Amino acid sequence: MYKALKHQKWAIFWTLVILVLCNIRMPESNGVGFFFTGFDKMTHLGFFFILSVLLFYGKIAYQHNFGFRTLTIFKIILINVLIGGGIELLQWKVFTYRSGEWWDFACDMLGCFMAVFSYVLLHKLNFNEKSN
Repeated sequence: MYKALKHQKWAIFWTLVILVLCNIRMPESNGVGFFFTGFDKMTHLGFFFILSVLLFYGKIAYQHNFGFRTLTIFKIILINVLIGGGIELLQWKVFTYRSGEWWDFACDMLGCFMAVFSYVLLHKLNFNEKSN
């Protein structure tokens, strides 16, 4: 177990960054967004895209190949659901100066699925190159 977690050090670090940034008090934006309207949603999408890519990277480094496994994809989606849902619950119940929103969670999952799509696409391209 420790050997597998050793390869996930960047994903663990990024998860901590996400937890801190999603739960700190932000200045009032008057409903416009921090920099522009929708910035919060794009941030959630980006955070979870990067998290998913780092989780895939750690898994590839651990198994020393670019193997395609449905179970790996399921685990990475589950990890994202737990972290994204956990953050929204924390914002709703603990850090009440932040608001837990379904749309934030949806953007978390969109970022995750974008990374899964990229992984599957790159695997497909890599597999097709080797078979030619």
